Amino acid sequence: MSQDTLTLCHECDLLQRSPPLPPAGSAHCVRCGHLLHKHRPDSLNRTLALTLTGLVLFVVANSFPFLSFEMQGQATTTTLFTGVKDLVEQGKGEVAAVVFFTSILAPGLQLLLLLIVLLPLKLAKRLPPGFATLFRWCNSVSPWGMMDVFMIGILVSVVKLMDMATIIPGTSLFAFVVLIFVLAAAQAALDPDLVWNRVPLPSGLRRTPHPGEPVLGCSVCELVVPAGALQQDVNGRSRCPRCTAVIHRRKPHSLQRTWALVIAASLFYLPANLYPIMSVTSLGQTQADTIFSGVVFLITHGMWPLAAIIFIASIFVPLLKLLILIFLLISVQSRSHWRPRDRTRLYRITEAIGRWSMVDVYVITILVALVRLGNLASIEAQAGAVFFCAVVIITMFAAMSFDPRLIWDGMQSDSKPSRNPASSDWCESGAN
Repeated sequence: MSQDTLTLCHECDLLQRSPPLPPAGSAHCVRCGHLLHKHRPDSLNRTLALTLTGLVLFVVANSFPFLSFEMQGQATTTTLFTGVKDLVEQGKGEVAAVVFFTSILAPGLQLLLLLIVLLPLKLAKRLPPGFATLFRWCNSVSPWGMMDVFMIGILVSVVKLMDMATIIPGTSLFAFVVLIFVLAAAQAALDPDLVWNRVPLPSGLRRTPHPGEPVLGCSVCELVVPAGALQQDVNGRSRCPRCTAVIHRRKPHSLQRTWALVIAASLFYLPANLYPIMSVTSLGQTQADTIFSGVVFLITHGMWPLAAIIFIASIFVPLLKLLILIFLLISVQSRSHWRPRDRTRLYRITEAIGRWSMVDVYVITILVALVRLGNLASIEAQAGAVFFCAVVIITMFAAMSFDPRLIWDGMQSDSKPSRNPASSDWCESGAN
């Protein structure tokens, strides 16, 4: 049995054999249900073609006008970068940096890194130096690309401005919409196992761990390594011999870090909802809007679906995420045995929904860029936008810092030291 037929689940720490997968089949952890592997037919060719297409669309989306705003004979034209520049000029550099990274830099880096990784796999016989590190960076950047959320922000912004002026879509908008689907298709087509299996391993790590031997699993490339075979770097940290990521049995100080981030996000949540997030000037009169007043505006104009989206994404989701994280932290610290599989699912929810709260931040960015006609019509970001952006980013980091394996550690007897539950035996993972 080869090294890569063993998988250590990164949500419950169960070591299991991965069965051969049928076309389009998948393997799930037998204990917590986490997706371990999925077969993606013709992954290399499909992902490479989609990546090349995505890069062309990315250049177009950032090179031409995005939206135009016309009101009483005056007009403004924006690009994707215009909102970022205007936020900086209004003294909201923190929000501008987040918007730039999540809507422009992260998607661009992801496409570029994918191309650099996939071309040697397709054309070269030997992989270039640093190949594994580049693919690791690609995986790290992926969760921060939020073009799909940005598109919802565009839709909400256009609806808000329809009664005020004429909105004209530009070439970049069409390229941006297509790029969202192309990048999503590339991510769905990519088989990470295909990439990692091409990276050579030192001969001493090719052996299968013996039953009862402690093992560690890399959270990036999923390599299972006997604990005694790991080498340490100059800082005394164990690193994966394949992708060079730092390997820990558990995320360091997971509970402390998550509690600190949850408390910080909770403190920012109130001013984020109480302070105005933007001020609107129209014909010399200025009105400040909070997140909730924006929801009310959409409801009074009969736009219930968009009002529901904003309420759920900007008010309900951040609060729900904080409550779930607090519940998980308390359950772990009390060594609760209550439904560990369901608590693991709750953890997955916190990871999946957090990014969608960026909708209101993107709405502000688009409105600030479009409405720049002085006293006739202008929009400026306010303090609430900074607090709200902080809540979204901090809760995302909080979810990343929480280690779901701690949920399953609590299932062991309090009288026994916590150990890798897979160190003494193996289980067969489920496949379909």
